[in-house]
This record gives sequence, C-alpha cells and structure tokens, in this order.
Amino acid sequence: QVQLVESGGGSVQAGDSLRLSCAASLRGFRSYVMGWFRQAPGREREFVATIDWNGGTAYYADAVKGRFTMSRDNAKNAVFLQMSSLSPEDTAVYYCAARPSPVLHRNPDEYVYWGQGTQVTVSS
Repeated sequence: QVQLVESGGGSVQAGDSLRLSCAASLRGFRSYVMGWFRQAPGREREFVATIDWNGGTAYYADAVKGRFTMSRDNAKNAVFLQMSSLSPEDTAVYYCAARPSPVLHRNPDEYVYWGQGTQVTVSS
C-alpha cells in the first residue's frame, strides 16, 4: 500500500524556519519525481517545489525561491522541505506528492500519490 506521511508542520512567527518531512512507502522510490504543494483556505492547491530522482535538480515556485529548499534521501525513502524567512502568506496545508516519471512537473494533476498534509501557520 502506497503511503506518504508528512510531518514537521506547526505554528511559528514570521521570520522563523520550519523543516517538513515526508516518509514514503513507495517501491522504487528513486524512480519517482517528488513534489511539495500547498493549499491555503479558499485557494487552489499550488505548486511549491519538485525534485528529480537523485536530488540533482529542483524547481521552485517564484513565491518561495531563495527561501525554501527541497531535498531527498533515497536511502530513507524521504523528502524534505526546509523553509526559512516564513511569512503569513506561507500559511497553508503542505502536501507531499509522488510522480512515477523522471520528468519534473509543476502541475498537481501530474502527481499520482499524495499525503494527508501538514498544517503550517505563520503569524505576524
């Protein structure tokens, strides 16, 4: 059974940092492109970051570029999202997702497996 489990969310102050983790029970994990997405109340799910099979290439949304860093550890079947300089605009539920393809993609419809999400709340 495929399972993605996010952790590390919480409530922080503007300017703080958080590190999200996603543990994946995926056979052949290294063959999956992994992504992070977020959804704020009343808004559509939006792309945050995506990373290729060995972590050599990552793409970021303009809103988080320079503040967020995505990484993966294939030995542990895990991906991470290091978030810094957080602002209230980053408040959302953050989702980890997996795409059974070597091609990076920003469209959430291209991802097959999803976690349940972890809440990040940033107060000013």
